[in-house]
Amino acid sequence: MSNLAYLQVTRECNQNCLFCSNPANNQKLDLSKAKKIIDRFISEGCDGVILTGGEPSVSENIFKIIDYLKKKKLEIKMITNAQIISDKNYLNKIINAGVGTFHVSIYSIRKEIQAYLSGKNDSFDNIAKALENLREYKHVAVSINTVINKFNSNHLSENVVWLLENFPYINHFVWNNIDPQNLDDSTRKKVVPKLNDFYLELKKATDYLKKKQKTFRVERVPLCYMPGFEDVSTETRKIVKGEDRKIYFLDKKRKFFNEKKWYYDKFEFCEICSLNEICAGLYMGKNGVNDKNELFPVFVSKEEIKFKIKNR
Repeated sequence: MSNLAYLQVTRECNQNCLFCSNPANNQKLDLSKAKKIIDRFISEGCDGVILTGGEPSVSENIFKIIDYLKKKKLEIKMITNAQIISDKNYLNKIINAGVGTFHVSIYSIRKEIQAYLSGKNDSFDNIAKALENLREYKHVAVSINTVINKFNSNHLSENVVWLLENFPYINHFVWNNIDPQNLDDSTRKKVVPKLNDFYLELKKATDYLKKKQKTFRVERVPLCYMPGFEDVSTETRKIVKGEDRKIYFLDKKRKFFNEKKWYYDKFEFCEICSLNEICAGLYMGKNGVNDKNELFPVFVSKEEIKFKIKNR
């Protein structure tokens, strides 16, 4: 598996998502700085880069950055809301430039919910068009990224079934439990789900993906809410493998961040849980927005989960 780094190329975006964790701040990455960051990634052992934002496809330097990555023989991936790659000419151009994997972000296959959460009325139609376009590129990998929130927590499995029935070539799914840190109080109350809100739906979705022999990952969900698929927790995998994650953020400080800490908040229930050592715990965010009382200890084999992670 590649050692991948994340590079924010812009914080501009062509959507206005209700719960954006990296909101617009007028920051853009120029080519000279991008080259220095990429060279640093290489010096630290990275062999691939995930382009992110904002929306990376709106960057005026995106093709120059991709060209430099290609010259350095790095694997190139992109996290995208798929609005621009719905244009077949643009998609063909960026694939020919060197992007080999697209992580397509979608919240819901229910058009009105996708429109509301993305702040763009035609968001779903553009995503569907982009996925239809991507069908033709057999050498390109396509993953789906979904932020779990109150508005989609009751139909995560419906999303997965529809996507694979219509686009069976999709090979990987990632769910991120919502990051509440940059949200104001009213928005947090509106969009942050309880763990119980999506517990059964996430299990149904992962069971379906196992049946279809697809791969998947889950972030910011404690292991007591991932029975039978604990080994796909991103944090647990990082803990067991001793891995880090390198990111260049386009915030006011423009900082290079090497994420090594994979534990969040832990509570008295966690101390007696058999998975405490390999579980990240509960991501509380600002003001303790998540409820620790939803947690409970489990008593399953930690070693079996570690074995799956190390040997699968």
